[in-house]
Amino acid sequence: MPRGLDHIVHAVRDLDAAADFYRRAGFMVGARNRHSWGTHNQLVQLPGFFMELLAVAEPEKLAGEGFAALFGDFNRRFLERHEGLSFMMLESRDVTADVAQFREAGIARSEALHFERAGKGADGSTVTVGFSLAFARDAGAPDVGFAVCRQHHPQSFWNTALQQHPNGATGIAGAVLVAQNPADHHIFLSAFTGERELHAGSGVLTAPTPRGDIRVMDPAAFRARFGIDAPDCASGARLAAVRFAVRERAALHHALEAGSIPFAEHMGQTVIAPAAALGATLAFEGLEIGG
Repeated sequence: MPRGLDHIVHAVRDLDAAADFYRRAGFMVGARNRHSWGTHNQLVQLPGFFMELLAVAEPEKLAGEGFAALFGDFNRRFLERHEGLSFMMLESRDVTADVAQFREAGIARSEALHFERAGKGADGSTVTVGFSLAFARDAGAPDVGFAVCRQHHPQSFWNTALQQHPNGATGIAGAVLVAQNPADHHIFLSAFTGERELHAGSGVLTAPTPRGDIRVMDPAAFRARFGIDAPDCASGARLAAVRFAVRERAALHHALEAGSIPFAEHMGQTVIAPAAALGATLAFEGLEIGG
């Protein structure tokens, strides 16, 4: 069964600075949360999807296997090289079944893993949220983490008040990886998303999913689409951009200008470049001003 985008990790060295950036960009940002293996996060929720702003705040806790190695230490090593988008997570209805499918396809990296943490409910009370994950591997993308995720207490996690963003963001439109040869990732991407029919175009491979699409672009296609240089992918594919849907871009531009966030208009979208967005490219698609 096809798997839609669940969340994307934006790994940063200073979590407070990242939360401030997203607020100035017009997003609502949740409270700081702590993982037992030493990473801290703050979330930006959209319907059915969230951005996970993540820092390795307590590296002394990273020892061990499971989440400490596959998630915590992966992000620690990522941050030694750069900030930016480090992990792509897809939704799962049955993590154990997904593990079996990943194993059959030769992309499995773990068995099903489970964890819980404390969170804040919509009324401000302390609640428990729980997740099951299974990790996957694309040999051609060693600098990108991949996993599927299932929430066990979604009613305790989602907060519609945190999804009302001043910049008018209404949902996730998609995510973009950059690779020297997008076709090299066809087999992995099909197995990871559960989508049989992928679309190949001029320097672009696209996997449509139930929540946003996943595109793999070569560097020339990325520059043509976003008007900026792609991250270096000589050593493997990189997770480069997140595309958001907005109601219309007047509210977005107002929020970005009020927050002193530099942006550019390119190919019918508003783009925040990595220099401003802590190593990530953020693109917004919606009605133009006056449209």
